[in-house]
Amino acid sequence: MDRWSATLKVPIHAKGAARCRVAVSLRLSPSSETLLAPSANAVFFNGDRVGGTGNPVVKRLSDPQAIADVLVSKFGGAVNAWVVEASTFNGPFAVYKEFVPSANKYGEPRLYGHVGFPASSSTVSLLSNCLEEVKNVLSRKKNLVSTSLLPPQGHPPKTVILGFSKGGTVLNQLVTELSHFEPSSSGHPSFAGQELLSHEAPDIRVGTQIFPTTKERFLSSIQEIDYVDVGLNSSGTYITDPNVIGRLSQQFVQRAQAL
Repeated sequence: MDRWSATLKVPIHAKGAARCRVAVSLRLSPSSETLLAPSANAVFFNGDRVGGTGNPVVKRLSDPQAIADVLVSKFGGAVNAWVVEASTFNGPFAVYKEFVPSANKYGEPRLYGHVGFPASSSTVSLLSNCLEEVKNVLSRKKNLVSTSLLPPQGHPPKTVILGFSKGGTVLNQLVTELSHFEPSSSGHPSFAGQELLSHEAPDIRVGTQIFPTTKERFLSSIQEIDYVDVGLNSSGTYITDPNVIGRLSQQFVQRAQAL
């Protein structure tokens, strides 16, 4: 199975100024050179920059494209890998302000709140814009972008989220948002405590089967959360509200019972 790999710099929101660097490794049909739907999406939020160590391993793992390759080797060739860097760096410090609004100039959050669901909406918007850019690149090469194959299970792909260093703040924000997410009895996702209109990401042919196109679908697809040496050492950077963990645990129990 071939792959399409590149590092792109794309806007988080279509009309916003903030842009993130995203390294991707996507499934590609070797015969038709079209994108294929993955079994899962591994989304890795990178952290602070580390330089000048002289360690070749550290240097390699500071390269987002190398991290994408590691994700594929870990989760298997049927996955798509996305490695996200913060839009802003204050010196070496990653600042995920669009994902964690309470973050200070060093990227350290004061608290996590679900209002507005900033991390899930920013993730969906960013990766949808990234996918749109991939489509444009392939189109310029006169390749037709399609989702000609469904995931192996015949279901929409699941999502694994990972955070390293300051990327762990995005995971904590997503966990907070996920704890307030409630699939409705009708089978359509809803959110506890507020009305939230579902705005589809850009309508592209590689949409739903490649990556969730709404924040609701994205949160519903999360099956695994991995913290990778997050090393957050300031007040407010960890989730201490027992209600968040309690709601999240109950939600995953309900998901398991529905299988």
